[in-house]
Amino acid sequence: MKPSQDWDEQIPLLAEKALGYTFQDKQLLKQCFTHKSFADNNHEPDNERLEFLGDAVLQLAVSESLYLRETADEGSMTETRKRYVSREALTGAAKKAGILEFMRYAGGEDTIGGKTPSNLFEAVVAGIYLDGGMNAARAFLKRFLEEGEFCNYKSLLQEYVQERDKTKPEYVTRERDGGYGCTVRALGKEAEGFGKSKKLAEVSAAEQLLKLFKERTE
Repeated sequence: MKPSQDWDEQIPLLAEKALGYTFQDKQLLKQCFTHKSFADNNHEPDNERLEFLGDAVLQLAVSESLYLRETADEGSMTETRKRYVSREALTGAAKKAGILEFMRYAGGEDTIGGKTPSNLFEAVVAGIYLDGGMNAARAFLKRFLEEGEFCNYKSLLQEYVQERDKTKPEYVTRERDGGYGCTVRALGKEAEGFGKSKKLAEVSAAEQLLKLFKERTE
């Protein structure tokens, strides 16, 4: 990845294609991708204030999503939210979206290491929120964050079970209360989960069964 000294006519279009969102305010789009190292040298606004707002938008959007789709208690939802908004999760989402190549920065690539990918993702979330509102931000997050592999409880459960037995977890999913309910059984135990889709119900059930196994070993 090379530092982007400035955007030609095509770069904003490519950035918007990667985001899956078209900005009305093109200057705001540019600011989302402007690192402090570039801004200081070119007397432009950087994306640090957007990062601040993006963090709050993320917290609200993820909290709302968990509240609507989960039956877990407050403590469980808090732990799940931490994983969704962790640096690792946001870095993975930024890479999945392919947005790092549009970053405007000065110096070598070491300039944009560490927190830069996760900070960029937060800035983009804020930009989309300011430009298109909360529904646009939710749609962006659903595309790149909510389906991430960082929270794949089904895979974690299968690994846990197969380390102790050669069987696989069994899932039974049915429509329930405007969504789906799922029962998962493994190693002589079972747990239930609920979600707006079959996949989310299965993930929720897998999470609950993993917690049950963890409680047994503590």
